[in-house]
Formats: sequence, structure tokens, C-alpha cells
Amino acid sequence: MRPHLALIEDDPDFALMCRSYLERAGFTVTWAMDARAGKAALYEGGIDLAVLDLGLPDGSGLELLRALRSTSRLPVIVVTGRGAEADRVAGLEIGADDYLVKPFSQRELVARIHAVLRRSQPPEMPSVLQVGALRIDSAARLASVDGVQLMLRPKEYALLEMLAAAPGRVFSAEQLLERIWGTSWQQAATVVEHVYRLRGKLAGLPAPAPRITTVRGYGYRLDP
Repeated sequence: MRPHLALIEDDPDFALMCRSYLERAGFTVTWAMDARAGKAALYEGGIDLAVLDLGLPDGSGLELLRALRSTSRLPVIVVTGRGAEADRVAGLEIGADDYLVKPFSQRELVARIHAVLRRSQPPEMPSVLQVGALRIDSAARLASVDGVQLMLRPKEYALLEMLAAAPGRVFSAEQLLERIWGTSWQQAATVVEHVYRLRGKLAGLPAPAPRITTVRGYGYRLDP
């Protein structure tokens, strides 16, 4: 699958050059010309990494980065003509994963994107997860309890798999949204609804199954 980038850049000539090069390098690129359009692109979800210019016509790229970091750990590479040390430090302190000062080569941008994407990848999921009577075959994307297969929708399966990969660990709604839905901008009610349906399917099995526990004020965990 081609990684999907959000290119948030107000200079049309520079943006078109970047988008053309990045698409030839194997990426899908959504281009936004200002902070408002950039936020909308990120809100839609499905973005793997953002390339963010600091000098946007309707606000500072640093403010957009700060707002993003309050809800998401989406990888961000800041690109800007501002070469001052204070600007670089501010971007990195707010949470940028890398920083490039214009002018730079497109080849270097691609290399930086690949490096940040590698660092941001979650650990590889074991091929088989076993939590009590629950067995998850990640390769076949099948879940069963004591040999009885669970009939799960894709998001329900992904939710159960994420919880089962770390039984006893509490995951916040924001963490679950970001990992499973690709964004934490959606409402937490999305997670609540899927947890409710998943609990019903686990409770309806003939054999005792692990349970999803709500930790009030924190999130959810899977208990054997």
C-alpha cells in the first residue's frame, strides 16, 4: 500500500514540484494550501505522515502542529524557509519528528520521510496471539474462543487484536482511534460503540472468554 502524505504548503510552485516528485517516489499525496485545509485533510484520517510548512497564510504551522499533538502522534516533518535555531527548536519541542530548511533536495525529503515512517511503525504483531481461551490468528485475521470462531467486522477485529497484543494494558480512546481508525479527531463514541458490540459477541460464546474492562477516566484493557 502506498503511504499517504499530507503536504501542507502555501507556495503552489514548490508544492506542485514536491507532490510530483513524491508521487513518483511511491507516495499518495493530499495537498493543502493553508492551515484550515491542512486540518481538514488530517481530520479525514488515513494520513500516514504530514509534511508541514511553518509559514501558512491563515496561521502558524507551529499552531497547527501544537493542535495536532494534543490529540495525535501522527509523524510530522516540518519544512520551512525559516532557518533560525529558535524556529527549529520550537518545532522539535512541540513534537515535529524532523525538520528541513528550504532549499533542500527532493531526494533528501524522500529519505527523511522513509526514515520517520520506519521509526513510527508499531512493533510487528506476532502471527498468533493467545489470551486465555481467546486465540487470534493475525495472518488469517481470525479470532476464536475455545475453537468457536468470532464473526467480527474489520474494526472489531482490529480493536480486539490491539487489546489482545498487550493484555492488562490500558489503552485510551485516543490511542485506539489513532491506531485503528488512523485518526484521533473522531469522537470517542466511535470506540464506545465498537467496544459495546465486541463485548456482546464475546459474552454470547458458550465458553468463558476474556473480557474488555473499562477503566474509568483512562480507557480500556483486555483481562484474561
